[in-house]
Amino acid sequence: MRHWIFILLFVLYSGTLPAQDSGFSQFFANPLYLNPAFAGTTELPRMALNYRNQWPQKGATYTTYSFSYDQLLKNSNAGLGFQATRDQELNNVTNSNTASVIYSYHIKLGYESFMTLGLQGGFTLKQFNLSNLVFPSGIDQLSGEISEYILAGYSNETKLFPDFAIGAVGQHGEYFWGASAHHLTRPDESVIQGDQKGKIPVKATIHAGARLHRLHHGLLSRIFTLSPNILYQQQGSFKQLNLGIYMIEKSFLFGGWYRNNIDLRPDAIIALAGFAHKKFQVGYSFDLTLSKLSNYSYGSHEISLIFYLGQKQEIPPRDKLLIPMI
Repeated sequence: MRHWIFILLFVLYSGTLPAQDSGFSQFFANPLYLNPAFAGTTELPRMALNYRNQWPQKGATYTTYSFSYDQLLKNSNAGLGFQATRDQELNNVTNSNTASVIYSYHIKLGYESFMTLGLQGGFTLKQFNLSNLVFPSGIDQLSGEISEYILAGYSNETKLFPDFAIGAVGQHGEYFWGASAHHLTRPDESVIQGDQKGKIPVKATIHAGARLHRLHHGLLSRIFTLSPNILYQQQGSFKQLNLGIYMIEKSFLFGGWYRNNIDLRPDAIIALAGFAHKKFQVGYSFDLTLSKLSNYSYGSHEISLIFYLGQKQEIPPRDKLLIPMI
């Protein structure tokens, strides 16, 4: 019953709530979604598949799918990419389908330094589906019978709108950084008739990190890699800071993130593990909710798959799972 009350309140007040993008916890396993400048930053063409299921014990409350492909153009400093996402919210009450193309250009600044600039443009198709909702005005107070009455001012019509983003990433030796801005034109996504508050706020992202090599000592001496990272995102009044670290030992990766929603409270701890081969990578992560929503959310699950296409004798270490080395 509380689940349906939550859905009802979301619908009734959706005209005043600012929009917020869906987010992935494996940030760098979905590089084009994080920053369009990542297009064409691997030696081989890259295909990424991502799936996120948030609050799974309450049904398909928040489910997001993503597919992307990118490659570096031969004999050129440019890269091309394509991204498609599907975001299902509140048991399919709200559905968004997005498709976009990305162009990037790589600039060499020095022996160990370079920068990549990216531009993204596409379209989003959004639908607000009321077929599975019951409004109080559609319930007979005496008999309890439910009619098919739909609240006035709402419709099931889809809405199509363009959307644009820009980004930049840079690297010097073992250190890397980047910034991006999505929804540059603040498109209006509202599907409520007469609503004037459906403009999507610009989403700004800043991220930085390092890739530091260390050596085991003893009988089983071998090199492993530590990668500390920081990522900050802001969209409208929503602000979020993520602190994380990865450890890569041969083909295996382990790591974690601490996510804090600034001005509110600690949000979640993210644990992840992955395996990287020369031609593919796979990762799994789990979000452990720290806020009072923990009694409702039961965490979030996320799976990523990355494939490298074509032939190459060896994939450079910079292509290891989830590490944004260019």
